[in-house]
Amino acid sequence: MSIQLGSANFNKPVILAPMSGITDLPFRRQVSGFGVDIVVSEMIASAGVVSDNRRSKERAIWAADEGLRVVQLAGCLPDAMAQAARLSQDQGADAIDINMGCPVKKVVGGSAGSALMRDESLALRLIEAVVGAVHIPVTLKMRTGWDFDQRNAPALAARAQSAGVTMITVHGRTRCQFYHGKADWDFIAEVKQAVNIPVIANGDVVCPEDAIAMLGRSGADGVMVGRGAFGRPWFPAQVRHYLRTGERLADPGLAMQRDTVLDHYRAILEHYGDARGLRIARKHVNRYLERLGLAKEDRRQILCQDDSRAVIKNIKNLYAQVMQQDAV
Repeated sequence: MSIQLGSANFNKPVILAPMSGITDLPFRRQVSGFGVDIVVSEMIASAGVVSDNRRSKERAIWAADEGLRVVQLAGCLPDAMAQAARLSQDQGADAIDINMGCPVKKVVGGSAGSALMRDESLALRLIEAVVGAVHIPVTLKMRTGWDFDQRNAPALAARAQSAGVTMITVHGRTRCQFYHGKADWDFIAEVKQAVNIPVIANGDVVCPEDAIAMLGRSGADGVMVGRGAFGRPWFPAQVRHYLRTGERLADPGLAMQRDTVLDHYRAILEHYGDARGLRIARKHVNRYLERLGLAKEDRRQILCQDDSRAVIKNIKNLYAQVMQQDAV
């Protein structure tokens, strides 16, 4: 099933998942630079959008080269969600994604995220409020359910479709699983059978072959990549190429990987300012270097630095050492 979002049409798209604290503007631009069909903003609290607080404004910043602007909103108050959706639309959003999948205690404790799957009536009122507030597409991201005794994603998906949602993404775990165990791609097929709108499958795509297996078992119309892209922003492009051609794209060479890390690091500093950016960048640098195979002690030497120039110098030196070892 082809997917229409605004003026764009996609066939088996690869989508970068919204990940709080990860998929900010600098990271999305890295992923977009390698190639991906759609990127989604970090989860943005509807109350923050309405009150126009700094963090929400920061998360809503978009770049022209990112393609479609899909803004994910979270909340539990229909009126606030509707108002946030209208404001996001006015600020240029091409689509609104409703978060009913976040498992984090802080979000769930406020009756938002995946907690909404325990209250289908409230979830439906919230969906109807958002759909009624905007003229752009409204999509929904959910889990399979709250726990194994309440895997109600198929029923909720059907109700969401009736309320006007145009696409549904399912992470193949319950809320109580968090990110443990295996994503249940087969259960996503039950959601696909319950609706006539596109369904995107999410969870445990860590290599291109996983995407093929996920689509085969779920019958989904596209793939959403989350943690698999953290520390390797080129990965969604590899999945996309494999789905289109059946050919595996090699990882970028070490020199390009180094340049990607440095470009991403500098972009973080520019986006957040040196002091704050230095702290925010640490999780990204740590993941890049962890994927490179560097020991925790070597990574710590960089992560403890309080001078961005020293961090850049150390990153260059570490990659030079690894490239030298590979050349032997």
